[in-house]
Amino acid sequence: MKLNLEERIHAFSLLGSHLSKLIDNLEGVVKQPDTDDQDFKLMLQTAKAQNPWFTSESCNHAFRQWAKLLTEQNLSKWMAPYSFEDVQSFKVGVVNAGNIPLVGLHDLLSVVISGNIYIGKNASDDSVLLPYIVNLLKRLTPELADSIRFVNTLTEFDAVIATGNNNSSRYFEHYFARVPHIIRKNRNGIAILNGEESREELIKLGDDIFRYFGLGCRNVSKLYVPESYNFDQFFQAMLVYQDIMVHNKYMNNFDYNNTVYLLKIIPFLQNGFLIVKEDASIPSPIAVVHYERYSNPDLLTHHLIEAKDQIQCIVTASDSFICKGELKSICVNFGKAQDPQLEDYADGVDTIDFLSKMKKK
Repeated sequence: MKLNLEERIHAFSLLGSHLSKLIDNLEGVVKQPDTDDQDFKLMLQTAKAQNPWFTSESCNHAFRQWAKLLTEQNLSKWMAPYSFEDVQSFKVGVVNAGNIPLVGLHDLLSVVISGNIYIGKNASDDSVLLPYIVNLLKRLTPELADSIRFVNTLTEFDAVIATGNNNSSRYFEHYFARVPHIIRKNRNGIAILNGEESREELIKLGDDIFRYFGLGCRNVSKLYVPESYNFDQFFQAMLVYQDIMVHNKYMNNFDYNNTVYLLKIIPFLQNGFLIVKEDASIPSPIAVVHYERYSNPDLLTHHLIEAKDQIQCIVTASDSFICKGELKSICVNFGKAQDPQLEDYADGVDTIDFLSKMKKK
């Protein structure tokens, strides 16, 4: 039996409630033993064994954020502007990235809640988290069982959503050219500072930098600072995150980049676990944040508008000059880069609009 929109919204709200309970139990917020608790813990351990970047802290944050988002109120508000006609469902192939926990859940949600059939191909180092979510969703709402499946190779599809990097996107564009598609490329978060940030704001900026070890497309990889900016207060605030030094893969990247810059006699600053390097490019290596100085806000605004296709979000103060024009829609407050809302679409491409218009063709 095909569910209507209200029923699909309810199905995902049930999922959100269940995830909230699992996380509460795991973190000791409440003590209500559930038969799923041990399975949930085992799943998280398996995910970490497969991908060492998927630490308990990272996975817990991702699950907690999704539990907050998947409520009846949030989902209904998100769906309100769209129109879904009662027509045949389409098969939507989705190529998932595997850079951060549950990165592919928004696409899965978008495809299924819009009444289509989801056919997902997971990244090789992330084949645990989404299947767990799907099995849970199907158990809570058995009517969705035929709407979601995972495959090793996409062969049958009416449309495609593919997330990769700038190199893989060229392959995707060619391979999926014959069907409606969304192809995502490399993007990063940036931050605009004015030199008057409080210690609290800088600490929140640290979360935008270090959450998920900086691997997400919304993580801040570059800072824009005033000409006279002194990094002393910035580095003092970053000390809050020094526990990241216990993560071997992260520190291996730090040591490698630190050594390369020293050998090449490239000027940089570092505090033992984060390198800050002056560089015009927006993407930066793991454990490195680029920075660029500015003196004219208007020129910086113009520059960033031209580079908008490289930027996923802009972290800055809510009254910043950068958030009063064309870039306002991608501005977020300090500490909010990795807490996107349902309507915060990757690369600024409205996935629900794409799916709803596809259904009308």
